[in-house]
Amino acid sequence: MPGIDESLPFKPVRIAVLTVSDTRTLDEDTSGATLQERLEKAGHTLADRALVRDDKAAIRAQINNWVADDNVDAIITTGGTGLTGRDVTVEAIKPLFDKEIDGFSVIFHQISMTTVGTSTLQSRACAGLAQDTFIFCLPGSTGAVKDGWDGILQYQLDSRHKPCNFVELMPRLLEK
Repeated sequence: MPGIDESLPFKPVRIAVLTVSDTRTLDEDTSGATLQERLEKAGHTLADRALVRDDKAAIRAQINNWVADDNVDAIITTGGTGLTGRDVTVEAIKPLFDKEIDGFSVIFHQISMTTVGTSTLQSRACAGLAQDTFIFCLPGSTGAVKDGWDGILQYQLDSRHKPCNFVELMPRLLEK
């Protein structure tokens, strides 16, 4: 049966959080703060947290720095996944993916449908692997961050989740 097997040891993941916004500062960043609170409460380590403007080069530079950092296992972004001209997170990050995790978007939209209805269509939430780093791109609203963490990431980033999880794959991501 799917779920957390409490008899197994928990392995914390080192997670970096990136907020993409032209209108917020770190002090006003409720979505990034929500992610930080949830990941730390779950027992994970906040590897770093940053905020960059809606600018492809700035987003890509921050993501590349974290992908190159051996102290970052996963990156969660919030913001810039919408449809407006300033929403460029997906365009900045998708070219960095070695592999896309297509099911992430599908599951995110299923969960989001229960909270915002068909408005979930306005999100381009996505996920993938860049080298051996997981990257998850969530919308910028606090509600969407809760949907993504509470409905998907808290389980897939928990080494005890069965029948499988992302953590157990981490040692094998660079296999040839």
